Amino acid sequence: MATIWVDADACPVVIKEILFRAAERTSTPMTLVANQPVRVPPSRFIRSVQVTAGYDVADNEIVQRCEADDLVITSDIPLAAEVIDKGATALSPRGERHTRANIRARLNMRDFMDTMRASGLHTGGPPALNQQDRKAFADQLDKWLAASRRKS
Repeated sequence: MATIWVDADACPVVIKEILFRAAERTSTPMTLVANQPVRVPPSRFIRSVQVTAGYDVADNEIVQRCEADDLVITSDIPLAAEVIDKGATALSPRGERHTRANIRARLNMRDFMDTMRASGLHTGGPPALNQQDRKAFADQLDKWLAASRRKS
């Protein structure tokens, strides 16, 4: 059965709550990976894994453990690219589905923005998560869950 993996260090609480309800409702295994303790509700389907602190340690753990057909929730574009290469699906907390068709362009834009920030340009962070983002996320999650059930 496919598993949901969550890059939990930066995942908004409201998105985690949507995931908790979905995992419980559909009996889908879900693991939150972070380098700090993460609270999860009591459930036989939901667990958390705490990894050591360090650059990309949680990301590397997700890449190592995820398999084809799993779902990875992350805002991290390089992590999304790695799991897509393994055949998994990558979904951002804003409901943006990363695919083989769009991930290279997103990596290029991320690298460009890193270069701009390194040169001293203040680009600001992403806007706050809004109701449209939450709905887009829930819709994409439901699509993945339905497709996953059909495969099983």
